[in-house]
Amino acid sequence: MRSVRPPFARRRGRNTVLAATVAALALTATACNGSDDKASDKPETTTSQAAGQDKARMPGDIAARLKEHGVDVDKWKNGGWKNWDKDKWLSEAKDFVNPVIKGLWKPERMKSAKDPDKTISAKDASADQGVSDPDPAPVDATAEKTPYHEHAAPVGKVFFDSPEGSMVCSGTVIKDVNHPGKSNLIWTAGHCVHAGGSGGWYRNIAFVPAYNDLGKSAAALSDATSSEVAPYGQWWADWASTSHQWISGGDETGGAGAPYDYAVLHVKPESGSKSLEETVGAALDVDFSAPSAQDVSAMGAWGYPAAPPYDGQQMFKCLDEPGRLSLSPSLPTMYRIGCTMTGGSSGGGWFRVVDGETKLVSNTSIGPSDNTWLAGPQLGKGAKALYDTMSEQYGGR
Repeated sequence: MRSVRPPFARRRGRNTVLAATVAALALTATACNGSDDKASDKPETTTSQAAGQDKARMPGDIAARLKEHGVDVDKWKNGGWKNWDKDKWLSEAKDFVNPVIKGLWKPERMKSAKDPDKTISAKDASADQGVSDPDPAPVDATAEKTPYHEHAAPVGKVFFDSPEGSMVCSGTVIKDVNHPGKSNLIWTAGHCVHAGGSGGWYRNIAFVPAYNDLGKSAAALSDATSSEVAPYGQWWADWASTSHQWISGGDETGGAGAPYDYAVLHVKPESGSKSLEETVGAALDVDFSAPSAQDVSAMGAWGYPAAPPYDGQQMFKCLDEPGRLSLSPSLPTMYRIGCTMTGGSSGGGWFRVVDGETKLVSNTSIGPSDNTWLAGPQLGKGAKALYDTMSEQYGGR
């Protein structure tokens, strides 16, 4: 995902506005009182909603869910999940299953996970120059300060398995309006949980907040312990929701699903007694007002880029004044910022300051092959409906 070409004239005194916003984002997006406590298991119940299209359903447990599809849970945990037969690859919103397989995501397996690169061609990016702004100038990604739990506590990595192997994205701990202070919700990209129109739900989806908290190099992590790599443990998704548009229209380059490329995970820990928000000490509100890019002075994108020249082990960020990107006159306009982060940063949150408070306003979705900019969806009514269903129907379970 990635960055760009010649710079263009920016609006509203860009440098002055960005300088002020950097300070606000750095302070409010990262405040936390990180705790080393781990959270506890909760009953394995499930619900789902695809952008408000399907009514939520709550079957009793994962084993029964798998049985409905002719899958034995023990066989699944012993390697049955590796069967990616097209006829057995569950795709519908109501079909998500993700039983915990303890010990699967060992430090070495996490370190070797690849990025699900989502690049678009120059032709696709300029589909409607009447709506799209000129390509932004590249903004070099800067390394986040360590330890991450003191500077970017809500940010982490999303791990999952696909037919291509172990994969990694980025994600953000978000607040749960119906369960204040005790959220177990994660915001990420739709393509980090579901393959779109050509496939189904990915498997073994887990979130690791403040991954590699001290920002150690890959070499230094060669013999790292689980607590060094995952200081707040591993949190498995026991339910996921993405948009109907992504499920039906998303593809390897984003496709018609790109403007709807967002997802919410409800997670549970492998062990412990507290919620995710209590454990990491931080969570962000989501801004569903979908402001026009022209009305926003700056947005910051956080994530763990994994494709060269990055290796996925450190957290980076970019800050820029957003512009507009239209892939088609028939699709919603996306936000776009200059940024050199690559694949692996997919799903990472985009933040902006609203009345002094940092809120999540988008997530990394697509970018060009030269890694010069990133684009993310506007979060409007459909995204809010998805979030509301997760919070109301499943947040406290």
